[in-house]
Amino acid sequence: MAYDIRLVKIVTGDMVLGKWDESAQKMTDLATLQMVPTQQGGVQMVLLPFGYPIDNELTGEIEGKHILYTYKNVPEDLKSKYLEASSNLTISSAGDLKNLNNLSGKGGGKITDIGSMFKK
Repeated sequence: MAYDIRLVKIVTGDMVLGKWDESAQKMTDLATLQMVPTQQGGVQMVLLPFGYPIDNELTGEIEGKHILYTYKNVPEDLKSKYLEASSNLTISSAGDLKNLNNLSGKGGGKITDIGSMFKK
């Protein structure tokens, strides 16, 4: 199932990431995006549950009338991190799959007669 993941700014000034429900005109499974300064002078983005520190799960909902601004482009890596946090699954990119040929181990992957594995 493909989710409509949106990044919005709400009336409180928070940047919120969540799943948009078109029929109900609301966002669900909310995460807040916070900027934290680094020692090098830059900023780092932190994705937290909207109800943090009380809620540690991505839950809750916000009605569409509380949204001030919807960002047109949400970076794919931010969407991936959000989906990982909301589903507790790790999402692999195409580059992560390049080492699959080493899964068979040393000398593995050379069996041509699979029936010979089961014969005594």
